[in-house]
Amino acid sequence: MLVLALLRGNDNGWGSPLIVGLLAGAGLMLAAFAAIEQRVPEPMLPLHLFRRGAFTGVQLAAAAVSASLFALFLYLTLYLQNYLGYSPLQAGLRYLPITLVPFLVAPLAVALMGRLPARAIMAIGLGGVGGGLLLMSGVSAHSNWTALLPGFIVAGVGVGLLNPVIADVAVSVVSKDRSGMAAGINDTFRQVAIAVGVAAWGAIFLVRGADKISSLVPGAPAHRLIEAASSGMLPHTAHGVLADAARQGFLSGLNTILVIGGLLALAGAVAAAWLVREHEIERDVPTLAAAPASI
Repeated sequence: MLVLALLRGNDNGWGSPLIVGLLAGAGLMLAAFAAIEQRVPEPMLPLHLFRRGAFTGVQLAAAAVSASLFALFLYLTLYLQNYLGYSPLQAGLRYLPITLVPFLVAPLAVALMGRLPARAIMAIGLGGVGGGLLLMSGVSAHSNWTALLPGFIVAGVGVGLLNPVIADVAVSVVSKDRSGMAAGINDTFRQVAIAVGVAAWGAIFLVRGADKISSLVPGAPAHRLIEAASSGMLPHTAHGVLADAARQGFLSGLNTILVIGGLLALAGAVAAAWLVREHEIERDVPTLAAAPASI
């Protein structure tokens, strides 16, 4: 219901009975879920775990990177394909920097886990994701895909540092018999954050883009133009006042959500640094077998 409200809010009006009802219904369902989880003997999501700062911090870190960078991949793809005119294969090739860099950086993160506190690595990783998104913002009508390249690399480094630590901490902040449940909870936070993030960014993107078009061409069908530009129905070679306004509206919406996404990731970095404490992480400490006495 929350995702549907975010998707339909611009078309139906945020104060319309449908949207208000969907938002209220989402809130009631969440409250009912929390109430049930507190009463059942074997809850899917034991709420008392959130009393541990490290448990809450790692969930917020997972949600922050998912709702920011991973959810924004959709809109970056729209930029590469529908604005710049690349084919799906060409767009995929241009994603290689942000997909390969994490694989190269991940071993470094594993090595650092024995030397730095987990919260420091998580904060640095999320800071890299936020900084990368801020670097991606600011694309103009004259930009090429290479304008995204510095942000791709910085965000890729951030993800490479972040993911191994989240995977480790997510199952190390609970007892071993609950590690599977903890991994499932962390994955749920990731997936829900992506779904809500995609819907929320779409709502902001369309509003900001339509406002920009209306300021450039008063009386123009702003919502139809921004939807056409984002869906690829407006050819990237089209010219004219309305076509140029649609493109500027697209860029305005894209830059806005990239900035907000970057700030969200930075907020996640602050939350991780504040909440995650090393003494709440229970890792296995290998014990050395006693050496046989020499004769």
